[in-house]
Amino acid sequence: MKKHFIYFVIIITCACKGKVEKIKPVESAITESVYASGLVKSKNQYQVFASVSGILSDILVEEGDTVNVGDKLFLLVNEAQKLNRENAGLNAQFADLKANTGKIKEAELLLEVANTKMKNDSLLYFRQKNLWEQQIGSKVELEQRSLSYLNAKAAYYSAKVKYDDLLRQLKLNASLSQRNFAISDQQENDFAIKSRIHGIVYGINKNKGEIVTPQTPLAVIGDAQNFILEMQVDENDILKISKGQQVIVLLDSYKGKTFEALVTKIKPIMNERNKTFLVEASFVQPPALLYPNTTFEANILLMHKDKTLLIPRNCVINDSLVIKANGDTIKVKTGLKDYQKIEILGGLHVNDELLIPKQ
Repeated sequence: MKKHFIYFVIIITCACKGKVEKIKPVESAITESVYASGLVKSKNQYQVFASVSGILSDILVEEGDTVNVGDKLFLLVNEAQKLNRENAGLNAQFADLKANTGKIKEAELLLEVANTKMKNDSLLYFRQKNLWEQQIGSKVELEQRSLSYLNAKAAYYSAKVKYDDLLRQLKLNASLSQRNFAISDQQENDFAIKSRIHGIVYGINKNKGEIVTPQTPLAVIGDAQNFILEMQVDENDILKISKGQQVIVLLDSYKGKTFEALVTKIKPIMNERNKTFLVEASFVQPPALLYPNTTFEANILLMHKDKTLLIPRNCVINDSLVIKANGDTIKVKTGLKDYQKIEILGGLHVNDELLIPKQ
């Protein structure tokens, strides 16, 4: 026979003596915003790279210098490339049509001789043919004249083909050698690294005499006047962000001051490493002095109400429940919220008293 056991669980609620903190809703202003942090970047800021490898022979600028488009920044040297350019120049001179006028003249003379012989043999052939038709001369003589004419004709066309081939080959060689020289010349120009923008040299990363490759960043250049704010926004908040929204910026280098900016760009791809999106903003009125890579914190303003019913956020459980002073738990409808307060859209009145739940 099985034995049945009945367990009784007794829940004892103790009312502890002590003062319970109570609060009432207040009517005030609230602004909902999204927090973001990031870096100040100069507009058009970029890292300077060389397109060729070499030794850094000269640094033509200093940090803080203003440069224009096309200004030389660095000079590289590469002896092998220098010799290649000289070789290309020699080949271009050798292959130039003017340097090959002798060959062309020779081919022209041979063509002219072949043409003259063909005309002469043609004249002799037709003359002998006319005589043969008058039954003068022999058939052997006619056949010899015909054969000489055909040979001269073939020799002329052969000379013509050789002449045309020579001209075509010389022109091709001249064109190719000129292109090779132009490529070598351009590659040598690549050893003079120039600025792509009008701006300021913010940083120089290499010293004279060091080896440089196309993967080596040489300097940082950016716009001197225009700056952008690059913010990292969490993926949970990105759908709330749109162009034109107001941004309140706190710069670490300007303690106690706030600056206004506007959202200008939302890059539509998430950084998988930190689960954030890159959002850009521009100052409405920038500070008098700024440097690239300055850090900042920002609040992107989503919505603002001048007067609405508010309670502390720590009074709300799961964004929907509050405890009244009499102990009743009621459901409320919430709206905007910031870091401390939350808007109550329904379920409470301004005179209701609430208990602050223990955290």
